[in-house]
Amino acid sequence: MLRTGVIGVGRMGQHHCRIYSNTRKTKLVGICDINPKVGAEIARKYEVPCFESVDQLLNFVDVVTIATPTQLHYDLAMRCLDRGVHVLIEKPFTETVGQAEDLISKAEQTGLVVQVGYIERFNPTYLELKKVIEDQELLAISFRRLSPFQNSNTDVDVVLDLMTHDLALVHDMFGGYPDKLSAHGLSVFTQTIDHAVAQLPFLPAPLLTLTASRVTENKVRSIEVITRNAFIEANLLDKNISVHRHSSGEYLNHNTTGVKYRQESIIERILVPNAEPLRMQIEHFIQCVEDHTTPAVSAQAGYEILRISQVIRDLIIEQFSEVQSPVLEVPVPV
Repeated sequence: MLRTGVIGVGRMGQHHCRIYSNTRKTKLVGICDINPKVGAEIARKYEVPCFESVDQLLNFVDVVTIATPTQLHYDLAMRCLDRGVHVLIEKPFTETVGQAEDLISKAEQTGLVVQVGYIERFNPTYLELKKVIEDQELLAISFRRLSPFQNSNTDVDVVLDLMTHDLALVHDMFGGYPDKLSAHGLSVFTQTIDHAVAQLPFLPAPLLTLTASRVTENKVRSIEVITRNAFIEANLLDKNISVHRHSSGEYLNHNTTGVKYRQESIIERILVPNAEPLRMQIEHFIQCVEDHTTPAVSAQAGYEILRISQVIRDLIIEQFSEVQSPVLEVPVPV
């Protein structure tokens, strides 16, 4: 069994502890957190030690998850690799593109596995959607990732917090990004980007539209695909996929109720397996460590996702600087 540890046991780190502690190939042997009260609580829950320093934890582990704020990822990952420990780093990969490049080189030098935690890559709805569209002529795809502001992660802007997930899916689908793109955004509740829209045209098709927001009063995680012969809806939250074909519509004239519109189509419901994406992600990571193989979201992929995220952020921030008041003064909801 691989000895595992978790650095940073906030909301996401606690889920990593849960899975490491009850996965057949792993044994949770310790944690580390900057908050001693939280660390002690989680350590008691899983009956493992809470180490006072990361260096102490690294004496006892083969692999670790880094689930700390982004600004700590680079330093912690470097220390892990220097100690011969494989690393699963929660997204975004690093704070800067330069840091990501350094970690790529370090991973190549050490031969250790570095995986970036883009959990949606392992969402069973997304995995089934890929099968549905693999023989389709794609025309347009719309990714929507919307959330209420309350409980949103404000350590980073909405591009690095939410849109980056869908950029990871685009990277997986198409192996990269188009040479040209456009992006627009709004600052609403914070001093940075709270609502963003990006268009990535793969000429001649498909046209990709990504919308990420933390100012909506509804949580949405959806992918809508337009093909030449079908319209496909995938709900990543509810884990369902609908394929609409052969649609037709007509207006019906009723004497009592007036004119009504009716649309008919053949709708195919796709069965989505009931599987936890985070567990699938961690199991994939552990398998890569055992087999000495490159993970689905490697350090190189994490770098490319971060780079395109930065391009989108720069385009939006440049627009902010072109107006007199780059930030909309809207009160933060209580």
